[in-house]
Amino acid sequence: MADIGRTVLEKPPALVMKGIGKSFLGVRVLTGVDLTADSGHVHAIVGENGAGKSTLMKVLAGVYTPDEGSIEIDGRAVGFSHPSQAQRAGVAIIYQEFNLLPERSVAENVFLGREPVRRGLVDRAAMSRATRTLLHELGEESFSPDDLVKRLSVAQQQVVEIVKALSVDARIVVMDEPTAALAEHEVELLYRLVRRLQERGIAVLYISHRLKEVFDLASTVTVLKDGALVATRPTADVTRDELVRLMVGRELGTYYPPRSTQRGEVRLSVAKGGNDRLHDIDLELYAGEIVGIAGLQGSGRTELAKALFGAEPFTQGSMTPAMPRSVREGVAAGIGLVTEDRKEEGLALRQSVRDNALLVARTQKKRPKVLELLQRVRLSPPRQEQEVRFLSGGNQQKVVLAKWMSVAPRVLLFDEPTRGVDVGAKAAIHDLMRELANGGMAIMMISSELPELIGMSDRIVVLRDGRIAGELPAGPSEEAVIHLAASEVAT
Repeated sequence: MADIGRTVLEKPPALVMKGIGKSFLGVRVLTGVDLTADSGHVHAIVGENGAGKSTLMKVLAGVYTPDEGSIEIDGRAVGFSHPSQAQRAGVAIIYQEFNLLPERSVAENVFLGREPVRRGLVDRAAMSRATRTLLHELGEESFSPDDLVKRLSVAQQQVVEIVKALSVDARIVVMDEPTAALAEHEVELLYRLVRRLQERGIAVLYISHRLKEVFDLASTVTVLKDGALVATRPTADVTRDELVRLMVGRELGTYYPPRSTQRGEVRLSVAKGGNDRLHDIDLELYAGEIVGIAGLQGSGRTELAKALFGAEPFTQGSMTPAMPRSVREGVAAGIGLVTEDRKEEGLALRQSVRDNALLVARTQKKRPKVLELLQRVRLSPPRQEQEVRFLSGGNQQKVVLAKWMSVAPRVLLFDEPTRGVDVGAKAAIHDLMRELANGGMAIMMISSELPELIGMSDRIVVLRDGRIAGELPAGPSEEAVIHLAASEVAT
């Protein structure tokens, strides 16, 4: 007699990857990796840079063919030798660098290569209607199918990528560092979109260095290290510290280095500083301390850093040392700026590590030894001739630090210093920042991650609408920071 309990067929997982292995030129990058994802759930994939996360997803997307292992989608064995095959099987991948044509409309991007045809011509009206329907299903009405992609914000462009996935009836959507380029207020939009995908029964594979997002969104987390599976756990059963230990293979001890116990002389002082975006800025930065700068998007945080550096100068007020009117004057005054966008503003990507490390020091009569600089910032490995574009995000940021350390600034301004870097590199950058402060440098740090801001800062200055809303001592609650950031500022 048949087992009655087996007559009801259970729905198979959306995705099963078993024993996936991959090598490049004899170098093993994936070894026996297993991954199972269920429909309607978010499955996070975490690990340090080089752990194999992106390679595994490219195997799933048909970019790479695995050397070993198998893949099943909805219980059916599949094998891909081209991304188009994976797409037809229901796999969509949204890379950190969007795959959009900026000069074309939203609808044209959504249906690129699959344009509906009527009487031998592209049916633009049909494309627009279908795109509008998908946008409505996602609850996104802030832009039109006929808008040019280049006129959209980063968050809106991400919506277009998600609409593309829905338009091909994707069953599995991979998101690779989806919030890396988003502002604070845009992250909640992404959360809402991810939940809409869940409601549609789509399996979401979510790659992120931001552990808060992992715990906010994912029901399951898989940890990779050195191309191998470390663990797969329900997120409810693992703590942040345990997840960090699994990722880096060691205890990080206290997550942030000890704060400074004393500060030295004033390195920079601004009185009534202002320009088109900033108003009545009174600020002092002291040797030996890290001052955190908090505020909502548009509060003037980046504008403050650029004004102090001379990139977008103050037009009112006074400053010691003398108020810089240009970047050249800022550097001459002993001020450095680690910009928010290292690829666009901090590095020459097609030049070597050596050339980038000496970008600021080129005019110096006595240049520092590059190898010593790279060892000091703990670049691994310190290959001087490698092009910077081939480094991980964390190592690229270390090269930016080496560039500024080559001229030994008295004041170093950091704008989102650990955005898009893994946990291990983040800890190394934090340690280096504290080391520089302890050595007598004055450091100002802008960060959208409140735990980082609170953990690293000796005091926190909060901005709102281009004005200082208040100052908090070391170790305030997140609620205290948010309250000041969202409060009204007397004018």
